Amino acid sequence: MAKQIDKSMLIHEIIEVDPGNAAILMAAGMHCVGCPSAAMESLEEACMVHGMNCDEVIADINAYLAKKEANA
Repeated sequence: MAKQIDKSMLIHEIIEVDPGNAAILMAAGMHCVGCPSAAMESLEEACMVHGMNCDEVIADINAYLAKKEANA
C-alpha cells in the first residue's frame, strides 16, 4: 500500500516521503517548500497561510503516491 500523507504532517516530512511531492505543493501555490518554516509547519497550517484547500492538496499528493506505487 502506498504511503499516505495527512494534514498533520510537517511539510518537510511530506517531501521526505517522496521528493516529487514538492512539485505538487509548488504547483498548488505553496512556493516556499524549502523555507525554514517548512520544518515546523504542518500541511494544514501551511495551506491555511497560503489560502489553499488542504483536502485538495492531500488528495493530489496521495493520488500521485498511489500512481507511483502502482507503476513501480
